Amino acid sequence: MKDSSAGHGAARGPAQASGPTVSPDASMLKMCLLMGGAGMLLMVLVAWIFSDVHGILSVVFGSVLVMVFFGLSLFAGHLAGKWMPQAVMGVYALMYLVKVIGFGAVLFTLGTPTWLNKPWFAIAAVVSVLLWQVAEVLAFRKIRFLIYDDEEPAATNTESKEADDGH
Repeated sequence: MKDSSAGHGAARGPAQASGPTVSPDASMLKMCLLMGGAGMLLMVLVAWIFSDVHGILSVVFGSVLVMVFFGLSLFAGHLAGKWMPQAVMGVYALMYLVKVIGFGAVLFTLGTPTWLNKPWFAIAAVVSVLLWQVAEVLAFRKIRFLIYDDEEPAATNTESKEADDGH
């Protein structure tokens, strides 16, 4: 007799538990870059319709600058998570400082290039930051963290049974 309660294509039998997300920062970076890139392309299209080449260049510069600095932060968090998981929060705090100082240093060093259209640059930077934050939240929602290590209690239960048996 077949189990008709399961939908077509549904796996039969007990569901298997899965562990934590292997590389949460890498998957978050991928989602953020995809959303940021799509936003940049949309803003380039709008700048192409309503502005000139300087508006398009300003949109690309503002968007890429935000994506580079925010991407470096996630990449550093990814590396820290692999090699020193206990230091991840410190790395993120340090990278926040690097973002603020680095972003300001780039703008201060470049000054205002003749081709930079300030309103298009500002709009692109703000929209890119907002899209990046939304993408991080959406990606973070899908990340699973291992809270309890199910392997250790099994070893502890075996040891306590041996102690009860007098071994």
